[in-house]
Amino acid sequence: MTEIHTERLTLRHWRESDLDPWAAVNADPEVMRFLGPPLTPQRSTAAARRWQEVLDRRGYGFWAVEVRDTGEFVGVTGLDRMDEGMPFSGVEVGWRLARPAWGHGYATEAARAALAYGFDTVGLPEILAVVTAPNARSHALARRLGMTTDPAEDFDHPRVTDERLRRHVIHRLRAEAYRSRSVARSAVRGDGQHGSVRPC
Repeated sequence: MTEIHTERLTLRHWRESDLDPWAAVNADPEVMRFLGPPLTPQRSTAAARRWQEVLDRRGYGFWAVEVRDTGEFVGVTGLDRMDEGMPFSGVEVGWRLARPAWGHGYATEAARAALAYGFDTVGLPEILAVVTAPNARSHALARRLGMTTDPAEDFDHPRVTDERLRRHVIHRLRAEAYRSRSVARSAVRGDGQHGSVRPC
């Protein structure tokens, strides 16, 4: 297994103890406001088990996220291949955190670590973020990650029936742009570290 450690967070494989708090995240209407209807505990558990299987098989996927100082599970961040049937292909970065974890910069910190793993370890040429059009917080996060959009690529998600959520925006970040930003950030910070990856 691989864990990714940032200054404040650990991105890790899933545990049985994560399932109840993960179900609580997905049952929160405010968390799910731009994602669709709240999920049942059964669907939340199924998603976590599916993601763990992908992590075991592929080496990357959607990791459970915990706060290092407390060990508290706060949500999920990671990388996944786009589903078949979408109007484009590639690997996307995604995040979903419990509401008490909002406003601390955790989503940005975790997503940057996932991007670093995708580009530096997996060797991906590009990473996407697919965001519902009205989700202003996630659009802002994608911009903080250095991602860019082209309005010509906006699309109606083929499996979303809620008219309010059907329109989606594609954010893109190419490996060369990521590395340019990383070099610039390293020069400012003086350390160049987005997080450390270690086997466990």
